[in-house]
Amino acid sequence: MSGAAERSGDKRPAQTLDALPVAALRGVGPRSAEKLAGFGLETVQDILFHLPRRYEDRTRIVPIGRLRSGDHAVIEADVDLAEVKFGKRRSLLVRVSDGSGSLLLRFFHFSRAQQQNFARGARLRIYGEVRRGPAMAEMVHPEYQRLAEDERLAVEERLTPIYPTTEGLHQLTLRKLGEQAVDMLQPGRLNEWLPDGLLAQLDFTDLLSALRYVHRPPPDADVTALEEGVHPSQQRLAFEELLAHHLSLRRVRLRARHLQAEPLVTRSQLLQAFFAQLPFELTDAQRRVIDELLADLAQPHPMMRLVQGDVGSGKTVVAAAAAIQAVSCGCQVAVMAPTELLAEQHFSNFEGWFASLGVKVGWLSGRVKGKARRQVLEALAGGELQMVIGTHALFQDDVAFRRLALVVIDEQHRFGVHQRLALRDKGRAGDSVPHQLIMTATPIPRTLSMALYADLDASVIDELPPGRTPVQTVAISENRRAEVVQRVRQACGEGRQVYWVCTLIEESESLQCQAAEDTATALAEALPELSVGLVHGRMKDSDKTRRMAEFKRGDIDLLVATTVIEVGVDVPNASLMIVENAERLGLSQLHQLRGRVGRGSAQSSCVLMYRAPLSKMARKRLAVMRESNDGFEIARQDLELRGPGEVLGTRQTGMMAFRIADLLRDRPLVDKVEAAAEQLLDKYPERVGSIIRRWLGHAPRYGQV
Repeated sequence: MSGAAERSGDKRPAQTLDALPVAALRGVGPRSAEKLAGFGLETVQDILFHLPRRYEDRTRIVPIGRLRSGDHAVIEADVDLAEVKFGKRRSLLVRVSDGSGSLLLRFFHFSRAQQQNFARGARLRIYGEVRRGPAMAEMVHPEYQRLAEDERLAVEERLTPIYPTTEGLHQLTLRKLGEQAVDMLQPGRLNEWLPDGLLAQLDFTDLLSALRYVHRPPPDADVTALEEGVHPSQQRLAFEELLAHHLSLRRVRLRARHLQAEPLVTRSQLLQAFFAQLPFELTDAQRRVIDELLADLAQPHPMMRLVQGDVGSGKTVVAAAAAIQAVSCGCQVAVMAPTELLAEQHFSNFEGWFASLGVKVGWLSGRVKGKARRQVLEALAGGELQMVIGTHALFQDDVAFRRLALVVIDEQHRFGVHQRLALRDKGRAGDSVPHQLIMTATPIPRTLSMALYADLDASVIDELPPGRTPVQTVAISENRRAEVVQRVRQACGEGRQVYWVCTLIEESESLQCQAAEDTATALAEALPELSVGLVHGRMKDSDKTRRMAEFKRGDIDLLVATTVIEVGVDVPNASLMIVENAERLGLSQLHQLRGRVGRGSAQSSCVLMYRAPLSKMARKRLAVMRESNDGFEIARQDLELRGPGEVLGTRQTGMMAFRIADLLRDRPLVDKVEAAAEQLLDKYPERVGSIIRRWLGHAPRYGQV
């Protein structure tokens, strides 16, 4: 119902805000509505749940003399001087004062008309961030308004919300729409989906009060609590958002139980033959996890299991056992990895293990073209290939299977949820879908696991193979590079092999690869007695594969590489790793890289070379690496230092993005969210879909199966 109908005295119930389109708000025409819809804002409820990411305090005028660097403040001052300075960058400098002190306004982009606003004696209302300048405090490109003589302009009555925005959608527009939406927040127009008993138990305010507060904080609001996201009104909303994400994944899990999957029951001779030909003994942890997988695969509904294991714990062998079980039942298996190098490594491992068993393994990536690609696709569709390994190319439209029964995805956090489901759908036949095995060598702290993997059962390989010794880790300034080169010479002289990793110095991959090439050339000159090889992301697949095979055979002593070797590379004779610019990497990536050494019986070392001066966070990261080899402890510390978005990568397609919740800050809510989810699913299942839609809207494939 339109606002006009309401004002006309129509007594029919007002339309609920989840059904009221944004076009009902003043100032929203068809073009604006289309632009808002592109940003996920289609209803008035969407506007209400588009929450401020921070606030500005424009409720008072602050004397210049009381300003401190870092303050955001409103001032009123007179122009003393305005001049254009020419240097590396042309800038307009405006000195203003208010009797308590002086301040410099600095503009790099300005027009002649703008200059005329700053006539000597002009009075200005200014808002901006105070910074320390060469001569005095400054504001760079502040907001300002010229005041008429004796004009008294009222200050804001409330804190000013700052909303997430996008190109073509102005902050002021969102603020005006938010104001209108809050005016419509009347009882009965926005459903409270959390049960009264739960709200009382958690001591939460009601939804309407929480939304009014976060959109319109009063002048006496606790600004610090709001900025940190811990105000009770924010926590009430963060709880519901975490609950929505958790419920969406739980719903995937519940619906999966109603789907069918081919039971892979045969206790085959093929599986026993696979175990018998392995050149090593499985650990107790590997045996336990394999038993869990075989029990899942025997069920008539799809397995959805996450296997976590530290670097070198032997996840690939566990996946191979599950794959053999599927193949022995006459079915096909798909293994997807995030990088070509890791996929190639898997292909090499599986082909080596399975060739003597008569299992045919294929390879498919974006770079497999023409006749080679057609042959693989035909063999998959016809069933001649029992297993295929590849990258994202596996879920392209022209890839078809005859009888896909198991999907294995390595390093799941590099993919999105809907990408995982897209690959699974390759084997869908009506209500029957393949089993899913998800693997990760990035240990997931429980907070993240609850939020990101609530649709999966979890297994942990918590034991390393016997004979593996902890890698000794040291941090050394790049000023001691000559010592490091000597250490490489000594290690290779003792018959060992060495990795020298060039990390991302430039954002450009081509520049990164150039840096690796220059390093390889310099090391070859410094160590003429050694064979130096190079691997980076821009090499042809065939060249990378050949170079890695040479290193594994021992033909190369020193391998210079970019971080393409982060996961999957297994060379037991490599006992020393040098990581350049280690201060630029996160803990989990450093731990993954370090896991390339220490795979044999010899004592292994990792040298983290850094460029001084180190930031406080970089110093802390390097200290953690020196002190711990435990992947779960390192993942926990990484989460503490960088937050979940950095640890897992928020750019991955399908990765959830939160509006107000923060997985690190809101860890105390996790247990309460899980308990609330159980209660809703048990007693109020009809509310679950509404909670998910309110917070996730049209997020791809969440809550679907």
